[in-house]
Amino acid sequence: MFWRLILAYSLTALSASGQIDFARTVYPVLSKAGCAGCHNDNGVASPTRLHFPEGDPSSARLDAFGNSLFILVDREAPEKSLLFNKPTNRVPHAGGERIARGSEGEKILKAWVDYLASTPIEKLQSIRSTESLVQVGPILRRLTNAQYNNTIRDLLGDESRLADQFPPEDFVNGFRNQYQSQNTSPLLSEAYSAAAEKLAKKAFLGGDAKGLVPCKPKSVEDAVCRERFIREFGRRAFRRPLLPNEVTRYSSLFTEEAGDRKQFLAGAQIVVEAMLQSPNFLLRTENGMDPRLRAYENASKLSYFIWDSMPDEALLKAAASGELLTGEGMERQARRMLSSPKAHQAVDEFVTEWLRFDRLDGTVRERRLYPMFSPELTLAMTEETRRLVSHLVWEKGNFMDFFSAPYTYINSDLAKLYGLPAPKTEYGKVMLPGTAGRAGVLGHASFLTMTSKPAETSPTARGLFVREQFLCQDVPQPPPGVNTNLPPVSKDRPMTQRERMAEHRTNPSCASCHHLIDPIGFGMEKFDAVGAYRPALKLTIFPARHEKKEEPVHIELPLDTTGSVIGLKGSDFSSPRELGMILASTTQCQQCVVKMVFRYMAGRHEALADRIVLDRAFEDFKKSGFDFQELMVSLARWGSAPPRKVD
Repeated sequence: MFWRLILAYSLTALSASGQIDFARTVYPVLSKAGCAGCHNDNGVASPTRLHFPEGDPSSARLDAFGNSLFILVDREAPEKSLLFNKPTNRVPHAGGERIARGSEGEKILKAWVDYLASTPIEKLQSIRSTESLVQVGPILRRLTNAQYNNTIRDLLGDESRLADQFPPEDFVNGFRNQYQSQNTSPLLSEAYSAAAEKLAKKAFLGGDAKGLVPCKPKSVEDAVCRERFIREFGRRAFRRPLLPNEVTRYSSLFTEEAGDRKQFLAGAQIVVEAMLQSPNFLLRTENGMDPRLRAYENASKLSYFIWDSMPDEALLKAAASGELLTGEGMERQARRMLSSPKAHQAVDEFVTEWLRFDRLDGTVRERRLYPMFSPELTLAMTEETRRLVSHLVWEKGNFMDFFSAPYTYINSDLAKLYGLPAPKTEYGKVMLPGTAGRAGVLGHASFLTMTSKPAETSPTARGLFVREQFLCQDVPQPPPGVNTNLPPVSKDRPMTQRERMAEHRTNPSCASCHHLIDPIGFGMEKFDAVGAYRPALKLTIFPARHEKKEEPVHIELPLDTTGSVIGLKGSDFSSPRELGMILASTTQCQQCVVKMVFRYMAGRHEALADRIVLDRAFEDFKKSGFDFQELMVSLARWGSAPPRKVD
């Protein structure tokens, strides 16, 4: 009944005014079909010409979007239009049949196609949204556990890493520093309080050995030295000059504690403890409303992006001078900061989160199948990937070689796993034989292991990782209640993963998503659950507990490793090496690297208003030969101010 009413409304509107109300009639049909889930800037159909508006679009934006769909309409033969035939699966559609043939929804879509085909293009192009890009407003970002440790190190000279014991952080948009997930729980508040007390006490053990007090007090009542300490330490702790009322408040706290103990350092200790619990230390504002603090906000934004820690003295002075209010000033400071060893640590943290190394922590494998697997081996796996990134970033190589490099950095344990001669030095550079099909990160045991199960590979997990982390495409979640268990393997019915996952291709509730991700994983099936090469699948079927007298059955099956990335032209492959070469040369993957670094820098998912920054950063990245440092500099420069509204 609902669709009948919409159809009647749309046809009435068409006959009365010559134009259907797209926002109220056609868009609900496309929305119910789930088209926007794939056809967006980060969807699996992002390479296509159809991109739905993001966020909560107004009617004006929806109408402008509806008119733009004329590019998918065949004006000479509307019934042959992709806009009509793709969602109804008359023309093969990666998402399958989204709008049933003969349904009311199909009639509504057909009416819109006919309207677009009969309306002059000039008229359609003249009807556009007059809305501006939505501006990203002020946001509060909490220090991550890693940033807390680094900030305490640089502020107090303390490397005890107390934040390692804080509650673990959630991953959002692929990272742990996204502001949407940074609520402060009661448990975390208690951890901050306990840490502040320990750190402040430790800072003044044996006097002022850390040199935190910048003057020599004449007495416990030395107001000049007291205020100088509060202002200078507070400026570093809060990453901005203290306001007059803040100086007054901390002076009162200092005086009370120092007077009771008759010790100047007792007052200093309580001030440090209080400041370490202050929101001004634990949180930082970006795009705030006070223009006087904008330069200091940029200083923190830059330092936590490039160093994953607080600003140094040079950066705070640059903020005070107004240098950081310009893109040129941000670029100068970014280049200076990239020469510091702290930048290496920050890039390593980005890579650790982007590639989800946390998934390797505590990973287990079936010991009877993978006897050499150990925690030490997983550490070697992540170190191999880190070494490749470090080489490409700090020796200013082509970062897209991360996906296709025919060389790697391994130790003796990994050499044994890969079937290669041991390197002359631990984690020495070695060339990879082309015959094995291993190259780039897709051939690393870190990737191949974290996307596998304890006893077998997972083509679905591998394909999903490639889509989400390397192409920045959001794959829709499976419908509720779907059985994700694969048919069991037995000695009477041995099967490869491709054969076991046949239902993914035949069950409509599974096929719409799985045929987008499974074929990617199938192309990497010659590498087992710990990343070792296997020319064929060797199944070992162990006897049941009540059949202890029977021996394990060993079966060998040929592997079909033909794979593809649906949506990318010329993307057929049969090994990680071939897939890596495809990704390295694909615009979607190159742009995804930019998006991932932006999300890490901004602490949020990109918004419509960020397109200008992302486009400029991508062009700079491309012109530099995909130099990762130049990408960081470009994002620091173009992302230094809140996005402007653009008509």
